[in-house]
Amino acid sequence: MRTLISETISKVGKEILLKGWVNTRRDHGKIVFIDLRDRTGIVQIVASPQLVEGLHSEDVIYVTGLVKARPEKLVNPKLTTGTVEVEAKKVELISKSAELPFDMGQETLQLELPTLLDYRPLTLRHPKVNAIFKVQEVVIDSFRKALKSQDFFEFQSPILIPEVAEGGAEVFKVPYFEKYQVYLSQSPQVYKQILVGAYERVFAVNKTLRAEPSVTTRHLAEVTTLDAELGFIDSWLDVKESAQRTIQFMLNAVGEQCKDILQEFDTTIPKFTPEIPMIKLREAQEIIFKRTGIDHRQEPDLGPEDEREICRWSLEEHESDLIFISHYPVKKRPFYTYPDPDDPEFTMSFDLLGRGTEWMTGGRRINDYAKLLENAKIWKLSPERMGLYLQAFKYGMPPEGGFSFGSERITMHILGLKNIREASLFPRDMERVDVRLSTLK
Repeated sequence: MRTLISETISKVGKEILLKGWVNTRRDHGKIVFIDLRDRTGIVQIVASPQLVEGLHSEDVIYVTGLVKARPEKLVNPKLTTGTVEVEAKKVELISKSAELPFDMGQETLQLELPTLLDYRPLTLRHPKVNAIFKVQEVVIDSFRKALKSQDFFEFQSPILIPEVAEGGAEVFKVPYFEKYQVYLSQSPQVYKQILVGAYERVFAVNKTLRAEPSVTTRHLAEVTTLDAELGFIDSWLDVKESAQRTIQFMLNAVGEQCKDILQEFDTTIPKFTPEIPMIKLREAQEIIFKRTGIDHRQEPDLGPEDEREICRWSLEEHESDLIFISHYPVKKRPFYTYPDPDDPEFTMSFDLLGRGTEWMTGGRRINDYAKLLENAKIWKLSPERMGLYLQAFKYGMPPEGGFSFGSERITMHILGLKNIREASLFPRDMERVDVRLSTLK
């Protein structure tokens, strides 16, 4: 029966069977040390040269051996199994690896991003690259748990949609059974609003797609969004409160479950306060103007440097890496966003910024059928193509709102990664769909 590497520390004196990959090999004359890797960690194997002849990194092997306690002076504190080693009695080669294109034994892979992605099946095996997605798994799993604790219902949203509710040209058009044209979904927005009429509180973990015509360090064509929508709100602040509670739960979960990974990346979870600070867009722009002299006070949104500056201000003034920015102009938000009755040019919407980048957007939605129909025409959307969505409001919809997080951005900024592609298992952008598009004929 197979023993996992993480279990070896409780098997001292016992003969076990390990299965995994050769992580590194070190030859010392009559003794060879193999670091064996499986999904749970790495352990040192001690073997004679004859037993491991010809083995090198990424070969798949089975090792039968005796677990021994290491002498105190030879304990490796960098490994969770550093107090033990396995004396090999039998080694079976199961699958031979080709010669590696680079050294996988480095603590951190010193590779340019294109190389990191060109060899994705290989680089994902590296413990430090692998760890990125263990953090992301906790981000997504804790989002689910946070929403379940608030009595939300999970659903799966369609990817093919008949109309572009979010507006804008950044959308993939798809021929549908030759006769029709549909789109790849930019957001599950339409469907989570419809389902508020059935379940009141809903959430989805979805792939969303945008024909993003830029190659930046923080944009992708395909991302995993974490969406929620809730009905019977008394105020748009109820939506903000739910979003705040959710992100705090998520960050605490990462802090508790990923301590070793955070330490390995020399980082911590972002600082946040019990009540995350919130200011209006125009207030943020005024603060930025006073701090930098850069005047963006009439712009409909914050630029990348504006986002970084207001996050610096939030950390200095409120000891929070997170800040909500509210009241974006009506013309900047989708047709369903609720305008502020006290200032109708601006909306009851908000973004959450974290460590210099937008992590989330949300707000109250219009729940009046006639107003949505009017807005759809103003935004040049087809009421016929949006018939299913509008039907939900035609037959009665409570006051409601929602929010959406980007899981890759959250992961990126928790770990201090330089490029969002590092936080995507298989990133898609203008230049890449698994392979670099420029190499295809």
